[in-house]
Amino acid sequence: MKLLRPAPDTPGAQMELPLAEAAPGAALGGAGLSVGPESAPAPWPAPQPNARALRVGEHTLHYALKRSSRRTIGFTIDDRGLSITAPRWVTLADIESAIHEKQRWILNKLGEWRHREARRVLPTVQWRDGASLPFLGQPITLSLESPIGALLFDGDTRILHLALPAHAEEQQIKDRVQGWMQQQARRLLAERLEIYAGKLGVRHTGFALTSAATRWGSCTADGKIRLNWRLMHFPLSMIDYVAAHELAHLREMNHGPRFWETVESIFPEFRDARAQLRAHPPELLPTF
Repeated sequence: MKLLRPAPDTPGAQMELPLAEAAPGAALGGAGLSVGPESAPAPWPAPQPNARALRVGEHTLHYALKRSSRRTIGFTIDDRGLSITAPRWVTLADIESAIHEKQRWILNKLGEWRHREARRVLPTVQWRDGASLPFLGQPITLSLESPIGALLFDGDTRILHLALPAHAEEQQIKDRVQGWMQQQARRLLAERLEIYAGKLGVRHTGFALTSAATRWGSCTADGKIRLNWRLMHFPLSMIDYVAAHELAHLREMNHGPRFWETVESIFPEFRDARAQLRAHPPELLPTF
């Protein structure tokens, strides 16, 4: 069994089940599994068109099945619910046996999705003069006026002067702020990558910004790193953790013990920053 990270910019949790683990006759499970403390939690995702249904303990699971040339049974949980990709030659009985065998993982991930949906009350920035939003862990205030007639950030007052007319529309304000935030991200995130690359003694082959809905960063096997520009909402310690995390993948393309040892070697306080970041998934940030 191998737990996989979602592909870049692709929401959801994924699991691969080698067919050796998908033998018929797995236990059907008893009373099921509690998936959240709420007395009236948000519902699970609505069934996909042509979804199959399977009773697992006290739950009825709906899943979409896709056949492919892959050699393993793959499970994906996202906002569409449970999707399964299986080899063409695997029987439906084998697939449902695998579902029963991995029901704990499936129910846990569905429960996490349900809990997240219950919390999904996205703060909305009011795109107007005097509005506030987080920048490097502290609020900044938007001002349409500018003392120099151009975009200006005053670090002492933490006011971002946008140099826009008083009648500027919300979209104009939003675009100006997002452009500035991304400009700051290109500079600062590149700087932090260089600092931690030097500490680790590695070099990445490229850097780009992303606005992925589910990931803060990614690193490809050929050394290209992408970081989410919305990291600029957070304190520098959380930004540094993501930079160190992705650079550590240049040594270890996995999340095994040696990977975390590598992260700790250049960012010893990574556990606190990781915990803070996990409490702030990208989709729960202020809407842009």
